[in-house]
Amino acid sequence: MAENSFWRNRNVFVTGATGLLGSWLVDDLIERGANVVALIRDNVTKSLLFKSGNIDRITSIRGCLEDYFTIERTLNEYEIDSIFHLGAQTIVGTANRSPLPTFEANIRGTWNVMEAARVSKLVKRIIVASSDKAYGTQKALPYKEDAPLIGRHPYDCSKSCTDLISQAYANTYNMPIAITRCGNLYGGGDLNFNRIVPGTIRSIYEGEAPIIRSDGTFIRDYFYVKDAVMAYIALSEMLGEEGGGKVANGEAFNFSPEIRITVLELVELLLKLMKSDLKPLILNEVKGEIKNQYLDSTKAKTMLGWKTQWTFEESLLETIEWYVDFFKGGNK
Repeated sequence: MAENSFWRNRNVFVTGATGLLGSWLVDDLIERGANVVALIRDNVTKSLLFKSGNIDRITSIRGCLEDYFTIERTLNEYEIDSIFHLGAQTIVGTANRSPLPTFEANIRGTWNVMEAARVSKLVKRIIVASSDKAYGTQKALPYKEDAPLIGRHPYDCSKSCTDLISQAYANTYNMPIAITRCGNLYGGGDLNFNRIVPGTIRSIYEGEAPIIRSDGTFIRDYFYVKDAVMAYIALSEMLGEEGGGKVANGEAFNFSPEIRITVLELVELLLKLMKSDLKPLILNEVKGEIKNQYLDSTKAKTMLGWKTQWTFEESLLETIEWYVDFFKGGNK
């Protein structure tokens, strides 16, 4: 955690606080002395936000992203200074099965947050979580920030829209908005076990063959959640008037450790780290997902002085340890 007092007594609004990144970001902001206000739709009692006890250290607002007036009221009544808009429906398969709820949460939810922030007279910085998926499928890899946003499947399209709506508000209304496009997040606290890292760890822990839904050759870059928190903090502190103009309104940044690995290689590494002789089961049944996708983070390194703090194996070992403790506690 940084030694400066930037966040002390700041009123910070976080959407998506029960999710993987949201839970870790809230924990970090609390430690920095911020007054955190979180929009919470469901009581995800197994989430890190609840299990850590941080739910009792923040102000919880019951509501959803689709409810504009709850968001507007929250920004006004709690005199919000900074916003981290992380909330979204984030599962590709869920979006493919039922796209409308994903569009409602991710697209309407974004314009609701942006409009409420525009109306507010107090908000000084807004960080919006876009995604590497917002780029869609590109011929040129790795993706750079000037690549077009051309999501072609429901989830990817929703993140392209999230990104573009945020840019529109920043550029039209001169609002202090910055956008993050991160690789695939992983770390302790991710309860979406259909994702490759937590799902594989759980399978190995239970002595079952880990399942790969694709053919195993899809290439991704995987981003440790603790490094992601540091990225969000670094970017937000350089945004707006207090940031000294280092980040332009509406500017987007890729964040990634730039470690490119296939799904099969990742599963095999987890098997090795957990000292397991199991073999993965390759289903090869994935549809509507991008084959190869990874990011260039040169801009973030150069402009923000940002870099990852954990090696890939260190972060995976920390993640495994978190889940083993979680499972030993009777959670599945």
